[in-house]
Amino acid sequence: MSEPDHGTFFNTHRNSDVENLVIPIRDGFFSSKYKPVDYKHLHELAAVKKMASEKIQLKIKRTEQFSKNNKEQMLLKQHRQVWWQEHKRLSENRQKAEAEMNAFLDEESHKHKFFLDIKDLEHKLSEERDTYQTNTIAPIWQLKENLKLWLNEMQCYLSEESCLKFKINPVEMLQQIKFVKKQQKAVLEFLTLESLALKREMEDYKTKALAHSLEEKNGLFLEVPSALLSLECPYPDLKTFLINECRKLASGYWSKLQEIDQQLEVLLSNTEWNEEDQWIFQAVINQYPSDLQKRLKLCLDVLQRYLPHKSRHDLVVHKKAWDHYHFIRSRRRALILDWAQTRKAFLLKAVTTAAEASAAHEMEVVLANTRQKQLEICADLKAKVLQWKAQQEEAAKLEAAIAARRKEEKNEKERLQKEQEIIRRAQEKEKVKKYWAEKRLKWQKQEEKNLQHLEELRKLMSEQAVKDRERVKFRRALLEKRLLEKKELALQAAHEEEEKKKCLELLRQQVAVVAKLDPARVVADTVASKARMSIRTKEEFDIQKPLFQLHTYNEQQIISDPRLRVELALREAGLHKTLYAKEILPKIPPLKLPRRDMESTAFKM
Repeated sequence: MSEPDHGTFFNTHRNSDVENLVIPIRDGFFSSKYKPVDYKHLHELAAVKKMASEKIQLKIKRTEQFSKNNKEQMLLKQHRQVWWQEHKRLSENRQKAEAEMNAFLDEESHKHKFFLDIKDLEHKLSEERDTYQTNTIAPIWQLKENLKLWLNEMQCYLSEESCLKFKINPVEMLQQIKFVKKQQKAVLEFLTLESLALKREMEDYKTKALAHSLEEKNGLFLEVPSALLSLECPYPDLKTFLINECRKLASGYWSKLQEIDQQLEVLLSNTEWNEEDQWIFQAVINQYPSDLQKRLKLCLDVLQRYLPHKSRHDLVVHKKAWDHYHFIRSRRRALILDWAQTRKAFLLKAVTTAAEASAAHEMEVVLANTRQKQLEICADLKAKVLQWKAQQEEAAKLEAAIAARRKEEKNEKERLQKEQEIIRRAQEKEKVKKYWAEKRLKWQKQEEKNLQHLEELRKLMSEQAVKDRERVKFRRALLEKRLLEKKELALQAAHEEEEKKKCLELLRQQVAVVAKLDPARVVADTVASKARMSIRTKEEFDIQKPLFQLHTYNEQQIISDPRLRVELALREAGLHKTLYAKEILPKIPPLKLPRRDMESTAFKM
């Protein structure tokens, strides 16, 4: 360590602290306030701190590694769940497809000889696979088991000399392993070449089939349906119009489909991935369902494991391009489905239109044939209508006369009803006047009765008031008499108390202690001082003897109290000062309830 630069050290202070700063400088380095620097101790402290820092850094690295391992384990767990579900789904689909294919072959083999040849080929391939497994794979597994057994025996006899005289020669074993490797390599190369040849053959068949299906698709897409061509329509212009509209609609959908196909070709041409990488990418993406949480993270993790030569950016870009490709494919499927539905609706509409046109044409022919008959019928109907009109006019006149006569009868009836109503109301008014006269007479009689009863009540109340006043006077006199008696009793009790105090004072004076004057006793030793100075007294002093006899509870009785036991449990738990303890302790009853006069009121205040 280099010495500190005292020239660059500054210390801020007040004017009053000048003397405190001058004294240490004046005393020099030999002052008792300064000690020499122990650089060895400082080096040791620095080494200890450095060691502690290295331990902390190592602990942080271990924690980071542990966290990374945990994260990796969680990802692998999620991958296993998805892989297991995908394996289960693929196994079910495979079993279902094999069952359907076997059922189809069993049904069609009775009709066509071609399916019998397929079943024979399948049986032949199964036998070849079993033969290959017996001749190639089984010896490898047998050799593996022999090697494991030989290694275990070699480990058992590793410390003994018998290892040199072992039955199996290691050189021969190595030669056998090399021979098996060479044989397996040749078989794998042959199988690889055969698989490549089969792939090329399948690609050729696929290209031819796609080209043929594309030509057929183009012809079928733009071809006018046979149902529309064979449609029977009495109007040739209408049929030509329907055919042109169908071709126009098909050409519009075909242009949209070609545009989408061009977009798909552009997307496929822009990708730079080879077929194997693309197949791996597609298989991984299809494994993880779209509704899975953190799907993109899991897919990218698996793709980085399977395709380590691809960066994360390349994978994300290819994923976006793949999603765009699938979106365009879904648009293409939706367009084809829409075209099928539109074509079906157009055919139904065309058939309906042709049927309506045929019906209209037949109707026109029928109308042309029946027009003369209609004119004759119209003339007859016109004559009948004129006759019906005259009859209606005559009937209307008769109905008007009948209505006038009925109206007169109704007016006369209403007039009679009004006169009867006036007479009835006059009679009811007379009845009402008579009723009210009787009612007033009853009210007058009831009022006279009420006044008479009121006079009687007032008379009774005056008599009762006189009696109440006499009773009040009597009660007042009786109360005064009782108060005088209480005063006399109080005076008598006070006189008796004074007499009692005098008697007690006389008794105190009789039994009072009179001490004699003894000055020597003041300066003499006391019993306690003599005991402290080890001066023997007349009687032997027992130092273990208690000073006083205690009459209290023993330890068993105190411990058996539930309040003390609860308080000790709360104190051990550190809860004896909480609000819960203050609330629950007063509510705990003792082992034996106290007497009513000894009940504590400490917790009730």
